[in-house]
Amino acid sequence: MQIEVQQKIDFIFKQQKDNFKYDWKRELQMQDDLVVKRIESEFHGYGPLDQLINNLEVTEILVNSYQDIYFESNGQLFKYDDHFFSEETYAAVLDRLYQGCGSCLNREKPYLEAQLKNLRISIVSGELSRGNAILSIRKQPLSSWTLEKFKQCDFLTEHQRSLIQSILYNQKNFLVVGNTSSGKTSLLQALLSEIPESERAVIIEDTQELNPPNTLGISLLTRFDPNQSVVNVTMDDLLKRALRLRPDRLVVGEIRGSEARSLLLALSTGHDGSFGTLHAKSAQEALLRLEMLIQMDTTWNLDSIRKLIFLSLNYILVTEKKDGIRKLKGIYEINSLESSGFTITQIDDL
Repeated sequence: MQIEVQQKIDFIFKQQKDNFKYDWKRELQMQDDLVVKRIESEFHGYGPLDQLINNLEVTEILVNSYQDIYFESNGQLFKYDDHFFSEETYAAVLDRLYQGCGSCLNREKPYLEAQLKNLRISIVSGELSRGNAILSIRKQPLSSWTLEKFKQCDFLTEHQRSLIQSILYNQKNFLVVGNTSSGKTSLLQALLSEIPESERAVIIEDTQELNPPNTLGISLLTRFDPNQSVVNVTMDDLLKRALRLRPDRLVVGEIRGSEARSLLLALSTGHDGSFGTLHAKSAQEALLRLEMLIQMDTTWNLDSIRKLIFLSLNYILVTEKKDGIRKLKGIYEINSLESSGFTITQIDDL
């Protein structure tokens, strides 16, 4: 926002706050449209966030307090030069976000993970964050990613695209892994767009970020109710239901709990061509995390767990975000299982 406009807004709000008799409505009549529009957005929209939400180059918005707003553009974080008028107007904007998501925050549920149109909303109440409510908004692209778009923006090479299409066509099972905000979910959506019209994909997620690739495909969402008025539904529960819905491919938005074992058991007995994401910085780390997730939920020994992984997975795609640039770091094939562990080979650099 222009500095002059911001100064006018700050002055009007300070006068209104310090002087009960201040006629701020009359003052507004004397101001230009930019000032009036910005003030109206504070009380009826999302305040300083409106401009960031509407900016196509902004991919993520972070709010640490009513005065501290940051945004991501082209992979880099910047401090925003606008802010909320006060803690009260920030709280009111958060309340509008809750209502838009059909949810609320209270002592029983001091955080929120929800979807609002193309926005993934994450809020942590001030009780858990030293008094300031924390807000994160991740913007999903209005048009879905494709492998061609990824190639055009140098996320992957033509050779890597060809290998991925071959993996999908031959119905191999694989994981997409990477660090936070490295493009895992976007790549998953691009992979879904490559699925033939005749195949049924069942997508399982915590929050709805992926779109079914065709009219055959469906999405299943977990449910968590802190008030326990209804039964919670976990990823593990949905995986068991998904197997009865005649899936050709299972797609898991993010593997991070007991669903790891159920997914691998399903893949080891069929449903070829399935895939999902996992937080890990390398292929080796991804395999180690899978072992640990399964160990947390079972008494199986390590040899049995590794055999299950080897029977279930064929490839690992590693994404990376480094210096603000996202790219496909490598495609790895799981070759064999030895007494010391897995042997894997990077196939996109051959």
